[in-house]
Amino acid sequence: MTTKTSLQKTLGTWLTIGVTLLWLLGVIASGLVARHEMNEVFDSALEETAQRILPLAVTDILNRENDTGHHRAPVLKDHNEYLTYLVRNPSGKLLLQSHDVDPDIFGALPQEGFFETSTHRFYGEAAVSDTIYIEIAEPLAHRRAAVLEATLTLLIPLLFLIPISWFGVWWVIKRSLRQVVLLQQSIEARGGSDLSPVAVDRLPKEFEPIMVSVNRLLERLRRALEAERSFTANSAHELRTPLATALAKLQRLNAETQDVQIKSRTGEIEESLRTLSRLSQKLLELAKAEGGSALSENDNDLVPILQMIANDYEREAPGRLVLNLPDDSVMSLLDPDAFAILVRNLMENALRHGAADRPVNISLTGEGTLRVANAGEVVPPEKLALLRNRFVRSDTKTLGSGIGLAIVEAIASGAGTGLKLRSPASDQSDGFEAEVNIVVGHTDV
Repeated sequence: MTTKTSLQKTLGTWLTIGVTLLWLLGVIASGLVARHEMNEVFDSALEETAQRILPLAVTDILNRENDTGHHRAPVLKDHNEYLTYLVRNPSGKLLLQSHDVDPDIFGALPQEGFFETSTHRFYGEAAVSDTIYIEIAEPLAHRRAAVLEATLTLLIPLLFLIPISWFGVWWVIKRSLRQVVLLQQSIEARGGSDLSPVAVDRLPKEFEPIMVSVNRLLERLRRALEAERSFTANSAHELRTPLATALAKLQRLNAETQDVQIKSRTGEIEESLRTLSRLSQKLLELAKAEGGSALSENDNDLVPILQMIANDYEREAPGRLVLNLPDDSVMSLLDPDAFAILVRNLMENALRHGAADRPVNISLTGEGTLRVANAGEVVPPEKLALLRNRFVRSDTKTLGSGIGLAIVEAIASGAGTGLKLRSPASDQSDGFEAEVNIVVGHTDV
């Protein structure tokens, strides 16, 4: 199963992630540069401190008269000492130390230059012909804390910049794709009968060819459908007169002849001509259903129309129609002629394919739900799905054109509603049911 994703969502998510990652990489790179520069500053401070303290320490040591022990540097006031030092001779004998030094962190013998252990960074300097050495120690933890603090100082603003960038990216994307969304909504909102060109101004040039191609496709489809409907309507219309003429002549011949065999053959031909005449009428209805609008400009009460059509079929099939109508009017923008065609086809379908000894139930609710149900054999699901197509019948032994439900489907689609087919019918163990919602458009009931 494929999951549909939104272009706005995809762009917004990945651009925000990309910007955030770039900022993080920038912070990391800045932290590395800051660490390098800070190490240089700290090393320079070690060297500068050693060079400033060493002359003072040498003066203090040389001025001692008989005191060969070591001295601790005096303290003006207590403070945290990040830089500690020892002054020793070449053999490692301690001559002077800072007040807060830990001698154990230093090596057994003094060294010159920069060196470090796992915990401290050192710098050593010699004086008086390499007889007095000073070593300055700085904890590496102090340097790491300073680098971490500088990095966090760069990182903390991202906590505010990331949400701001997220809103900014989404706002820019939404604004940039606004016309694309209008194009999508314009295509999505139109029904199957609306083949007018899609028009969206200021569409991005990457999407403009899509709109042009869609409009060309709609134009080709419109021409093809118009040609098909025109052919269907013209063919059916042109057949009506010759069929009526042939049927009249055949009936006259049948009345004039006394030959029983000729009468039988002319009766068969007459029935075929009547079937062909009904087919031409159905084709005209199909052309009207697919080509014309199924909606009118004003609301119409469809209850009297349904009752009048039911009375017409009651004369043809006495006692078979059971009508259940609401007490109030059912107002709809559905065109009365289109509704009449829809109802006639549903009733003909039910009377022709339903069980002859059982009634056809026709009900219309106050909400506009029209149901036509008949008894009979259950239509298999695979056949039920095909009954909306033209020239498809559930029972090939029954007379019929096979386009009655296709006409109903075309009218329902043109009105913006739908046709629901069920087998077995509701509240029955057999039969067939067609349901259409005839209340369409904005009505004031």
